[in-house]
Amino acid sequence: MTAIRITAKRQATLPKKLCEEMRLQPGDALIVDSLVVDGEKVWVIKPAADIETPWFGSLRSYAKGKRHDMKSIRKSVAEARSRDEL
Repeated sequence: MTAIRITAKRQATLPKKLCEEMRLQPGDALIVDSLVVDGEKVWVIKPAADIETPWFGSLRSYAKGKRHDMKSIRKSVAEARSRDEL
């Protein structure tokens, strides 16, 4: 068992071995959840990447083949507004 010390800013340094086993990289997010196992409260830590995000990238097909510079965006907005005014 390894102890992890919490700083005054509530930060912790995870052991290298744990980071390697969990394949964690700097900047990765972690999900922390509590569970009761055999009547004892335990904390489970897992990479946030394990969370399903089926919506991620779902609008990509609408943007495909369209320009994304500010001039094109402003033109598109102006066209939509003019249609709405009719």
